[in-house]
Amino acid sequence: MNPIICKYPSPAKNKKIVDDIEKFQSNLNKEYLDPKETPLRGDNFKNFKKHPFFSINLKYRVTAQFVKNENPKPFDLPTSSGKSKQYQEYGKAYFNLEGKDFILNIYQSLDLMKLEEYKNYLFLPFGDLTNNKETYGGGKYIDLTILKGNTIIIDFNQSYHPYCAYNAYDYNCPIVPAENKISLEIRVGVMYDDVYHH
Repeated sequence: MNPIICKYPSPAKNKKIVDDIEKFQSNLNKEYLDPKETPLRGDNFKNFKKHPFFSINLKYRVTAQFVKNENPKPFDLPTSSGKSKQYQEYGKAYFNLEGKDFILNIYQSLDLMKLEEYKNYLFLPFGDLTNNKETYGGGKYIDLTILKGNTIIIDFNQSYHPYCAYNAYDYNCPIVPAENKISLEIRVGVMYDDVYHH
């Protein structure tokens, strides 16, 4: 498998990509400011204004070679509470970043795939060398959608923290599998405030 090396899009397409990332950031802030949606509680909610983000960097928006798992088997993915949730491996993404080749597993929730609005939802949890420094120690997530074809866009600029990074008492979040930890600093996406450390 030869990983695809990212090529930069045209200026017009770049603007659309940046607009999409800024919309992602805005929506994430709105979600955390909404008392009906936010995972924040107490003073953490009262004091929240907006998330800190790394600067947008399109180098971390990669086009990966995608290989679907044609015979996925359900497995239990451990969670932050010590319980587990059922997933299956939907496929693998192969890509090159900063001269290094990486493989990330992309998963599908067995519970969510039963729901009409989430039947095409894919889940990419990952860890990197910013964890426990500028980002949450438990890693980050990226939401993806079932695709046609043999490539998939992974935009690390749209990576976010699990709810349990902000509220470990009310939420039960999948733990990033060891095989999805990247030996690289992915300095894009949301950052982490020390106020939530626990």
